[in-house]
Amino acid sequence: MRVLLWHVHGSWTTAFVQGRHEYLIPVTPDRGPDGLGRAQTWSWPASAVEITKEEAAEAEVDVVVLQRPHELHGLAEEWLGGRRPGREVPAVYLEHNAPQGRVNELFWDCGTTPTRVIEHGIVDPGERYSGDIPAAAVVVNEAGRRGRVTGTDLLGRLGAAVPLDLFGMRSTGLAGAPGVRSVADLDQQRLHGEMARRRLYLHAVRWTSLGLSLLEAMHLGMPVVALATTEVVEAVPPEAGVISTQVEVLADAARRLVADPEQARLMGKAARVAATGRYGLERFLGDWDVLLEEVGA
Repeated sequence: MRVLLWHVHGSWTTAFVQGRHEYLIPVTPDRGPDGLGRAQTWSWPASAVEITKEEAAEAEVDVVVLQRPHELHGLAEEWLGGRRPGREVPAVYLEHNAPQGRVNELFWDCGTTPTRVIEHGIVDPGERYSGDIPAAAVVVNEAGRRGRVTGTDLLGRLGAAVPLDLFGMRSTGLAGAPGVRSVADLDQQRLHGEMARRRLYLHAVRWTSLGLSLLEAMHLGMPVVALATTEVVEAVPPEAGVISTQVEVLADAARRLVADPEQARLMGKAARVAATGRYGLERFLGDWDVLLEEVGA
């Protein structure tokens, strides 16, 4: 199939474009938010092809994957030369994040629109854990801007228990968080290598979808200390780490793992087994193949 989708979420798209289809990725001269084109810091296959607006207007497209409201309300139709997604071109609307405000059916109310949950999939970075640095790795993009949603305000309290190394795009220079060291932006390969050197992975996110960085850490073989929010309670079994809604419980767990490298190693082994079993790329791509075939039929 020929699948048109915007490059919005780099880590997720990296997994998605590993499939057996041809992926048409809009690109604009300025490579702005509506035309980023191929990733610069992730490894994408040759089947992920950049396409200009002029080319897209004439292109044969079997299905379009929409990820933002303005794609549905105008942008996709503009790029498709007047063809309407969901009418002239089959479409899937992919929601990455739990919505804000009043929600029902747990999080989403889609009315009569058919829905499907496809759990994350990860390109396996390999078991690279050493844990030789007695600190916790934290990965949050734009930590300062996103604040309480991603638990940035908790990092000072947790940083008083163990040193925290904060990774993520535009997350350097985070002020007001004792014990937190911001690390310069890294490409994905270097990021995984640096994460794996830390003794544990700390996930303080309150309210987003299940973080791909958490699953990447588990694939690397890192033990996890995380808030029991979002899908964390499904993703992290007891043998793989400690999850709780109490900050002091998390702080104590982080202290114990920093002080006990062998326990951290064993938990990390369990984390990798859990993550590769549930969030492997084969299952993820297989689920998407089924959905794309249904929509494009």
